[in-house]
Amino acid sequence: MNKGFYLKLALSNFKKNSKTYVPYICTCIMTVMMFYIMRSLSENPGIEDVIGDQTLYMVLNMGSSIVGLFSFIFLFYTNSFLMKNRRKEFGVFTVLGMEKRHLAKVILLETIIVMGISLVVGLTFGIALDKVMFLLIIKMIGAKIPLGFFISGNVLRTTIIFFVILFLLILLKSMNMLRVTNLVELLHGGNVGEKEPKTRWIMALLGIAGMVTGYYLAITTKNPISSLYTFFVAVLLVIISTYLLFTAGSIAVLKLLRKNKTYYYQTAHFISISGMIYRMKQNAVGLANICVLSTTVLVMVSATSSMMVGFKDILNTRDPNDFGIYSSEMKEEYNEKIVTMVEQVSEEAKITMKNVIRYSYLDVSAIRKGNTFITDPKEVDMLKDMKNINVLIFSTLDDYNKSMGESRSLTKGEVLIYSNREKYAEDTLHIFNKEYKVAGVLEKYYENGEAASNIASTHYIVLSDLEELNSINQCAETQAGNLGLGDKSVHFYYGFNTTADKDTQLMFNKMLKKDLSGLGYNAYNESKIQNKAGMLGIYGGLFFLGIFMGTLFIMATVLIIYYKQISEGYEDRERFAIMQKVGLSQSEVKKAIQSQVLTVFFLPLVVAGIHLWAAFPLISKLLTLLNMMNTKLYIVCVGSCFVIFAVVYVIIYSLTARMYYKIVSGK
Repeated sequence: MNKGFYLKLALSNFKKNSKTYVPYICTCIMTVMMFYIMRSLSENPGIEDVIGDQTLYMVLNMGSSIVGLFSFIFLFYTNSFLMKNRRKEFGVFTVLGMEKRHLAKVILLETIIVMGISLVVGLTFGIALDKVMFLLIIKMIGAKIPLGFFISGNVLRTTIIFFVILFLLILLKSMNMLRVTNLVELLHGGNVGEKEPKTRWIMALLGIAGMVTGYYLAITTKNPISSLYTFFVAVLLVIISTYLLFTAGSIAVLKLLRKNKTYYYQTAHFISISGMIYRMKQNAVGLANICVLSTTVLVMVSATSSMMVGFKDILNTRDPNDFGIYSSEMKEEYNEKIVTMVEQVSEEAKITMKNVIRYSYLDVSAIRKGNTFITDPKEVDMLKDMKNINVLIFSTLDDYNKSMGESRSLTKGEVLIYSNREKYAEDTLHIFNKEYKVAGVLEKYYENGEAASNIASTHYIVLSDLEELNSINQCAETQAGNLGLGDKSVHFYYGFNTTADKDTQLMFNKMLKKDLSGLGYNAYNESKIQNKAGMLGIYGGLFFLGIFMGTLFIMATVLIIYYKQISEGYEDRERFAIMQKVGLSQSEVKKAIQSQVLTVFFLPLVVAGIHLWAAFPLISKLLTLLNMMNTKLYIVCVGSCFVIFAVVYVIIYSLTARMYYKIVSGK
């Protein structure tokens, strides 16, 4: 056989298997394109130029690594579908005289052709759309759009090398499939795995236990710090349990339905249940994959979109004032010099200061146990109790009334309290062997950016007078406490707003930084405009990454569903043909198909919705760590994302179900 024969055969195979090869090639092209775009964005120097911060680079670099890992897993997975559907075809070629080495040459040529098309078309579209994606990010973060077009030779080389290695590994996997499979298995490849699976009750019960535990952790976790640790445990439990329940639990349920004679001995139910039982082992993994991918899309897009939509509120929470000056100097005279210096600089920069706030405060980190806050590391288990760490910020009633424009009063031993994340509902508060009565819970407080950026739950405690504050400060200095966090000294905050434009504020911020460093005090300044760039890098990058990865995962979901319907359609065709020969009508065939497809197809969507509902409390706690406090907005984003995804899912169902029916009915 000459080389031309193998090439013609490879091209002929593409034509004959167009239903499976065309989606596969399109997927390879999309994957190459998305990998190139993400890598190019992560190295585009224009991003730092327009936002003045490298945070977005970090997010995009992380995204390119995720896309690379996902490409590796996804293309291997889809190729296995492709090869499985062609086993019988390879068996026929073997009967006609071709040896495995001949088939290997055909597969080699097919792989080279797919790789060539994928790289050429994928890189072409990637380069063309790279600028569009760059402009989308710039628009998303509200920066000025720069001129120029960025093409990186390094990104091109990285993309080509990565996918050449990936396709080489896919080729080796396909070759190994030929090597270990004998002729009989090739001829009956389409029927592999149709032996009725056993009911694995232990696996099903483990799946239920894992799912309940994961849901319990997600729903009951209250402390935002705890949610960081709990999130990974709960996600791992739910993912493993999803696979266990789809694999073992689904079979158990189907067999229970089969035992229900009234339900089972109906034409549609009889056909669909009996068919699903025989192939549920291979079906279950695909369904679980669809469910996990769907849940991932919904969580990523809803969380990142809520952060981007609520970015203004997040920024105002992180930086309640346009400018903030912080000092750890104990003497009041130093703080007065700082105030005088700031006022002088504002006059030089022609900055009008308004809504001026100034107060002294003491921050103490402690482990909360009920109404008691423990500061001594010797009294706590650092590994076990760190999830319950809280930050207490003490200030005086006089400072509170001046800053908030109120006239509250307190007696000795009484406090007012405001909590930014985890609410404090106790009547008393114990710390440093002191007991305070909670005289009132505040609805708002003059937070500062430094305190708001702390991921721990923070409680702002208003003491009756300066004497009480000094007493707390002495306890913090003399005891071993504060868990090694903070400097256990009284801080000074001076904040204000201004109506100046962005450029003027940036210039003023540089002047403040220079003059503060010249004082020689332990003081520094923050600017909302300056911090906005870094925050946009994080939130804008995460939103873009969420949309980008969501698109990639939806593409994977569509392809998995498509191949699943195609492979099952060919497997079911002979079975339905036999049933029609024994008297089953076309309408009964269609009704049976609809029953089977609806049951299998929408199960992942329903379970993904349940996962999303269970994850809501945990995700909302994680979002509070990023100062996303607007739970109502997150609810709206979650609901909107689920509805949109469900509509897309229904469209996919209608298209694939029609194709499945055509295959089964032989039309």
